[in-house]
Amino acid sequence: MSEAQYQRLQESERREALQSAALRCGRRTQLLEKDIWIVATLGVLFEAPFGRHLVFKGGTSLSKVWRAIRRFSEDIDITYDIRDFAPDLVAGGDDEALPPTRSQERRWTRAIRPRLAQWVQGDARALVEKELNQSGFAARVRAEAEQLYVAYDPLFTPIGPVRPEVRVDFGARSTGEPHIVRRVVCDAAAHLPDLGCPEARPSVMLAERTFWEKATSMHVYCLQGRVRGERWSRHWHDLVRLDEAGIAARALEDRELALSVARHKAMFFRENDSNRQRIDYHAAVSGNLRLVPAGAAREALARDYATMLPTGMLLDDDEPFDTVMERCAQIEERANALHTDQASRPRGA
Repeated sequence: MSEAQYQRLQESERREALQSAALRCGRRTQLLEKDIWIVATLGVLFEAPFGRHLVFKGGTSLSKVWRAIRRFSEDIDITYDIRDFAPDLVAGGDDEALPPTRSQERRWTRAIRPRLAQWVQGDARALVEKELNQSGFAARVRAEAEQLYVAYDPLFTPIGPVRPEVRVDFGARSTGEPHIVRRVVCDAAAHLPDLGCPEARPSVMLAERTFWEKATSMHVYCLQGRVRGERWSRHWHDLVRLDEAGIAARALEDRELALSVARHKAMFFRENDSNRQRIDYHAAVSGNLRLVPAGAAREALARDYATMLPTGMLLDDDEPFDTVMERCAQIEERANALHTDQASRPRGA
């Protein structure tokens, strides 16, 4: 291990190090700095006593672990395995740890949400703040419901929507399967060989499941036609990158994985379409997937996408929005052709 650790340097030395790394890799210093805080936070979480029950998922895992997307993803999504977080609820359940009935789902959700918020406010917040500060990262950590916010004093002026804090979103209504342990390093590390930067070894959800989780969320957006929050367009960008990496093709071939995601979404994330009809996730993964919105929903995505371009968050992937939509339309067509065929086959064929 390098003798000098990034977090132990003087402020001016840390600033100089990141400026040097930025020149070498072409990334913005603000993004390199926040990335270091992301990895440091991941390291603390997965080295904690409860770390063996956590699973790292979402866009940041696609960027940091699977190297499938080339955009800056600034939040951390974590699943606390429901089998370990709420064993009293899932006792006697199946491998997917799903509630047997909708009434049971409501009971599980009512029990898990306050329990998870209490855990985040207590155990998680205290441990993350203590461990980060003891390791040399001057952090201010607060909790809001099931989210943890790790704030830091930035070395550089923040840009656009990139704030000097790491948000950790916790959930505890799934197992996080399938997952595998992988090493995570800072983006600046390769350009600062004489400096020790944080590392982490989290359990990470396989990218193929993340593909289906994103695709089904996009399907809901398209059917509802309702404008969502900022940076929602990142999901469309990510799906194109997953296709380029070959992950989409593997996910599309995995019928059981698609059905597993559909069952979980149908139980815990019930949604209505613009006509107030229940959205059928099974149909979405069986030949009726929608990935390209229309009307105001598409226009909102286009505006959201345009706001990301000047921030540098898309790194070298600043292709036109219409191109992204065209490529998502191609993924949609392939998915529906393949899964219509698969759904029509007799079981075991």
